[in-house]
Amino acid sequence: MACIILEELEVPRRHRFIFYTIFPDFSLNSDHTPNPSLSSSRLSPPPSPIVSENFYFEMIVDLSVAFLIPFPMVSLQLNSGLIGEVPSSFSNLKALSSLSLRGNYLNGTIPSSLSNLKELSYLDLQGNYLSGPIPTSLGNLTKVTQIFLDSNYFTGHIPSSLSHLKDLNLIDLSFNNFQVSFGNLTKVTDIKLQYNNFTGQIPSSLSNLKYLNVIDLSYNKFEGSIPVSFENLTKVTDIMLQYNNFTGQIPSSLSNLKYLNVIDLSYNKFEGSIPVSLGNLTKVTKIMLQYNNFTGHIPSSLSNPKDLTFINFSHNNFGGFGGKIPFLTNLTKLSTVDLSYNQLTSQMCEFQPNNSLQYLRLENNRLYGSLPSSISNLVNLIELNIASNDLSGIVEFDESTNLEELETLDVSNNSRFLGIKSNSNHTFPYLQTLSLSSCNIIEFPKFLKSSKYLENLDLSSNRISNQIPEWMFEVVENLLFLDLHANLLQGNLPIPPSTMIAFFMSNNRLIGEIPSMICNASSLEILDISNNNLSGKIPQCLGNFGHRLSVMDLRTNNFHGTIPDTFEKDNSLATIAFNGNHLEGKLPKSFVNCTNLEVLDLGNNKINDSFPYWLEALSKLRLLVLSNNKLHGPIRNRKNKVVFFSKLQILDLSHNEFTGLLPRIYFENLEAMMICNENAKEPQYLAAYYGTHTHKRSDYDRVEIPKGFYQDSIEVTVKGSKRELPRVLTIFTMIDLSSNQFQGEIPDALGRLKFLRLLNLSHNSLTGHIPSTLGNLLALEALDLSSNKLTGEIPMQLTLLTFLAMLNLSQNYLIGPIPQGKQFNTFGNESYDGNLGLCGSPLSIKCSTNEPPPTIFLEDNDSMFAEGFGWKTVLIGYGCGFVFGLVVGYVVFKTRKPQWILRLIEGEREGRVTGRINQRPKRRRR
Repeated sequence: MACIILEELEVPRRHRFIFYTIFPDFSLNSDHTPNPSLSSSRLSPPPSPIVSENFYFEMIVDLSVAFLIPFPMVSLQLNSGLIGEVPSSFSNLKALSSLSLRGNYLNGTIPSSLSNLKELSYLDLQGNYLSGPIPTSLGNLTKVTQIFLDSNYFTGHIPSSLSHLKDLNLIDLSFNNFQVSFGNLTKVTDIKLQYNNFTGQIPSSLSNLKYLNVIDLSYNKFEGSIPVSFENLTKVTDIMLQYNNFTGQIPSSLSNLKYLNVIDLSYNKFEGSIPVSLGNLTKVTKIMLQYNNFTGHIPSSLSNPKDLTFINFSHNNFGGFGGKIPFLTNLTKLSTVDLSYNQLTSQMCEFQPNNSLQYLRLENNRLYGSLPSSISNLVNLIELNIASNDLSGIVEFDESTNLEELETLDVSNNSRFLGIKSNSNHTFPYLQTLSLSSCNIIEFPKFLKSSKYLENLDLSSNRISNQIPEWMFEVVENLLFLDLHANLLQGNLPIPPSTMIAFFMSNNRLIGEIPSMICNASSLEILDISNNNLSGKIPQCLGNFGHRLSVMDLRTNNFHGTIPDTFEKDNSLATIAFNGNHLEGKLPKSFVNCTNLEVLDLGNNKINDSFPYWLEALSKLRLLVLSNNKLHGPIRNRKNKVVFFSKLQILDLSHNEFTGLLPRIYFENLEAMMICNENAKEPQYLAAYYGTHTHKRSDYDRVEIPKGFYQDSIEVTVKGSKRELPRVLTIFTMIDLSSNQFQGEIPDALGRLKFLRLLNLSHNSLTGHIPSTLGNLLALEALDLSSNKLTGEIPMQLTLLTFLAMLNLSQNYLIGPIPQGKQFNTFGNESYDGNLGLCGSPLSIKCSTNEPPPTIFLEDNDSMFAEGFGWKTVLIGYGCGFVFGLVVGYVVFKTRKPQWILRLIEGEREGRVTGRINQRPKRRRR
């Protein structure tokens, strides 16, 4: 609506009219959608203009005739989807004191003529597309008190002329592209500069703004430390520096700011300990230090500010407390404490009565001891999270546990817990999220019977046995997320309710068939029933399960028959995993309707078909595993298809009956193996996110419940034993075409896959030379060309592969000297066995120019040599440039310890860097 507010409420009736002319530079689009076609048109008046009784005049006016208005216009608000530039004719409204053009589609620059509005005290241009610098002439608006220029595209410096505005107390320049400078805005009390691209250190001129109450420099790129001169800002109440690159320690001089109410230094790179003197900030109510590198003890002096309500010190390296947890004793107004993801080492203390505390998060620390019964003193607690600590004993919930307001309880991953003791008389009437994973539970907690609001239940990785009790199905009816994986559950597969979003029942002892009624769960996004003893045929309805299902994981069961050919269009399936069953017949061509598919794992079945070239239509496919089936014939592509499999990063066709030449045309299209995204700050894994249900309990706690995801995994063979590696990095790449009947030469095109990590072409009938272009595979870590019919010398270019940790060229017909230097100095005899024409280290056969190489007699070699070595054990959980995955430790200690891995880990050979081994057990869903 375009509105004019009149200075006088009683306007003579003869002056009640509406001007239906048009701004020369504006167009009005009432549905808030820019419409360029209106920019040069004129709007005719409606048939019956009406003037509202409160004298807000709807109008579109040519301000060049403003002198005809027979009353002074003091306030103008136009926020009806205007487009075009700000008209210079605004300067004709001499009496204007308030101008608001917020939330339009205005572009161009601010006209300098606005400086003629000498009476203007309020200017709001927020939320447009204005650009360019702020005109210096705005410094002539001597009566202005508030300026809002946020959410535009302004650039340049903040003009020093604004220092002339002696009455200016609030200026909002956030969400722009200004360069940092503050001038001398002596009367400004509130300056908001968040979401710009400020870099470098905070200018010292900021400390000249003596009247500042609020400093908001968040979401920029500031560096350096907090200036000591901040102590001069004696009137400041809020300091918000979150989401920058600040370093150094918190200056103790901040404790001199006696009016300080809010400190937010989160998401920076601060370090050191918290100054004890911060306890002198008697008026402080909120302290946010999360996601930094703070160390040391949390000082007990922080229990001094009696008005403290909110503390978040999570994701740091704090090691303990100065005494007991200081915030839980005498801070009676405290509502939120988050100390999660630190290294706090302390015994769980007794809890004093507190009626204010609502959120207590202590997960991922080193707290020990038992959970005290005095937790009942926190009578208004809404969330309690003590997961992933070293707590012990039995968690008891009985009639004396007075936590009736509790909505979220997470005590998971405390492996020393001896279980949960509860009775049916105790209730958590408002409980919505319960996570008791890895707590040695042997039965379903009885207090669940009355948890009618329960939405998220995680009892995974426990020892719950027998069948699910009948009363649980009443609870299940209201659940959105149920995770019972890795227990000892028996009986038939339960049917999830129609409202359920995620259903995790893997790694149990369930039997029987999948009931067709499961397809009534139309809200399901994740279905994981892998690693059970389920049998029968896959129901036909699973193909048209619903448009929300993204993961269908039926791996490692006893399903037989054919895969249903009923996958409908517009489905959301991202992962289909049927590995390790007894499925047979042909591959269903309705897979092409799964246009969102990223993972297709059908390995270890009895599928009898030719290569499914029609899968080329799945442009998002990243993992294709068809190993250990009865697939046969040559690998061909569709002749009319130019680009295909461009995102494929894992291709496993091993242990089939493919014939013909290696698929050169595919190698030329595997773009995901030609580039590598090393920019991610943290490892990224193939995963399917779920949980679209948003739940808000407070401004602090607005989350999707739960923040979970299903992680894709891959099965590998280690010394003849199958093992599941639980995570697949998005930068991991692999080609395994081993144990087929491929013939011909290795294509030079393989050399284009610069970021291929693992290549296995062993146990085929490949001939010719090893192409020198394999020296271009600079990220290669494992190369297995064994048990083929390769001839010629080993190319010297392979010595360029500085990350190569495993090499197997055995059982071929190679001749000549073995290349020396770099990684080739780390490989033993087993890498070259069966090549009678090779000489040089590490072999005992010396190379001599006077002696011809031994005569090579070509013969058929179809042996399954090296079956015992699982070369894919080097495959998951490392970043670009790392050699081993986070699972190397798992492979070493759970298998027969391949000597080459041990030698490398123990330092007996040089030149390798091992990746970190994550010692904390991970759940499939977090």
